[in-house]
Formats: sequence, C-alpha cells, structure tokens
Amino acid sequence: MTGDSSRSYTSLTQQETSGYVGFANLPNQVHRKSVKKGFEFTLMVAGESGLGKSTLINSLFQTDLYPDRVIPPAADRINRTVQIESSTVEIEERGVKLRLTVVDTPGFGDAIDNTDSFQQIIKYIDDQFERYLKDESGLNRKNIIDNRVHCCYYFISPYGHGLKPLDIDFMRKLSNKVSVVPVIAKADCLTKKEIAALKIRILDEIAENGIKIYSLPDCDSDEDEEYKTQVQQLKESIPFAVIGANAMVEIAGKKVRGRQYPWGIVDIENADHCDFIKLRTMLITHMQDLQEVTHDLHYENFRSQRLTSTSQLPNVGGGATTPGGTLDATEQKLLEKDAELRRMQEMLARMQEQMKQQSTTNLAANY
Repeated sequence: MTGDSSRSYTSLTQQETSGYVGFANLPNQVHRKSVKKGFEFTLMVAGESGLGKSTLINSLFQTDLYPDRVIPPAADRINRTVQIESSTVEIEERGVKLRLTVVDTPGFGDAIDNTDSFQQIIKYIDDQFERYLKDESGLNRKNIIDNRVHCCYYFISPYGHGLKPLDIDFMRKLSNKVSVVPVIAKADCLTKKEIAALKIRILDEIAENGIKIYSLPDCDSDEDEEYKTQVQQLKESIPFAVIGANAMVEIAGKKVRGRQYPWGIVDIENADHCDFIKLRTMLITHMQDLQEVTHDLHYENFRSQRLTSTSQLPNVGGGATTPGGTLDATEQKLLEKDAELRRMQEMLARMQEQMKQQSTTNLAANY
C-alpha cells in the first residue's frame, strides 16, 4: 500500500469512528432494537358490573376498545356466566409501538351464586401460561407473541365499607398468578375524608387476609430525588381512587376530560380530584417491572409446577396425560428418557451395593 493510499485509509477510518466507541453504547443498541421490535402488554380488568371498568380503560389509553359492546339488561345478568373478552390495539407514540391487549371479564360478580365465578378467569391466565410454555419449547421461539396477563386492575365498589367476601376470595386466588392492583371505582361518589378512610380499611383487610398485591419496587440510592418522590407518592396512593370520563368539558376556556355536575366539574387528570393520573403513571413507568414480575415470578411458578407434575406422571406408552391434555411426541420422549435414566441410576446403585457387600465378605474371610 502506498503512502498516499495509507493516509487516505487512516483518514476514512477516523471519520467513520469519530464518535465514541465502547460498551457504554450498548444501551443505545438495546434501545434501537427494542423500539424496532415494539412492546407487548396485557392488562386485565375485573370487578362487578357498573363500576366503570370500560370507561376507565378508554380514558387511560384515549381510545375506544369496545365500540360494538351491548350492555345486557339486569334481568339477563342474574344468570349470566363469566365471559372473557380480549381486545387488542396498536398504540404508537413518538415512534414507540405498543401492542396493548385488554382482557375484560363481563359477568363477574353478577350472578346470585358467585362461588366459582373466578375459576374461568384463573383458567384463562393458566391457558396463556400454557401457550407461552409450548411456544418457548417449540421451534419458533424467536417470534413468540406474549399474551400472558401482566397486570390485573381489580375494581372495588365505593358503596360498601371495605372489601366484600368475593373481593377477598378473588384477590387471594389471583395474587399468586398475576400482579393485582386494587382500584376504588367511581371515586366521585365519596368525599376526600371518606376516600382516605376507605383506603385504610381496604389495606387493613388486605393485610389481615394475607393478600399479596403488586408492590412497587424500591428506588436505588443513585436515582434522582424527583423520581424517588414520584414512586413514594404512588405507593401512598394504593389503592387508587379513580374516576373515568371520555367526554370533554370546558374549565376556564380549557378543554379537559371530566364530568359535569350541578355543583361543578370533575377533572379526572387533576390530582386533587382523583388518582387517575397516578394510576396511569404507575402503569407506564412500571410496565417493564410488571412484565419482569410476570416472567420471573408468576410464570416461573407455573412452569415449575407444570414440569413437576409432568415428571411425576407414569410412563405409559399409549400416551400419558397432563393437566393440560395429552402429551405430544416430544414430551413423551422426554418422559421415556427420564424413566430410562432413573432405571440406570437404580441399577448402578444396586451394583455398588453388591460390590460393597462382596468387599466386606472378602475382608472378613481374610481375617
């Protein structure tokens, strides 16, 4: 290489690498890859009918997720069973795409006998774990669509004096399968003093009944003070007392989302009126943590229980069954391999025992 060409090559290299090159750029690579791929999040809403669940969800994401919903009359809701309705919408903000799935549970708590009303909901959550487990064990692992439920907003009626037995049973059953966030619905029915008293009562009943609700993670010591203050305020606001509204009303010449009453206007995005803005902030700022808790805790618990129950099944050649159904060929082969490995281990243990006994006999004969 001649001197001129060498100088031009060096100059070109310096131009190409004029920016900083080092592992400190790794977060930028992760950011670009994540933004290109997009994010997936599944939110479940549960609670009695008439508490404004659909209105609140539409208010949170400023979209209409239920354009064709028909509300059945009260007479039809008495004998209605719990249904699962899933709605998916693609949301894009500043180039970041979010595939949001909202799972609603109409019919919950409407029947006269609600003893097993949450079994259908538990089955749905387990089915999503089962689907993810099969996709994870399959060949197309890179393109898995995550439909696992990452968070559940449980709506509590403002008209009672705390939690109902149905509320306690539901949150206790689901707290081991999904991150439950308690929400006091229709907070405009209560005064500030009544809301504060109801929050204390609900938290006391949650602690007394051993219910594990979603707990916001503690901040690291190197976090800025503003973020620490925000997280502390969110923790103190649980359970969130919220109001949902999709209509626009005018306050002092400014359009806001709220409700018009004879005595005034409720602005749902005003922190002095309700916790709507705090609930939305909690969901957005801790969306990644909710996904990690789902994957590292709830899904791993399901996965370990599933694999444990599978390994304890008898090795029947015609096709052993699991709680989720008939085993496929791959799972059957794994069971056969495990059974064969156990037989070899037992045979090896017997041989070692025989050798030990023979050695003891020879030693006694020599004496």
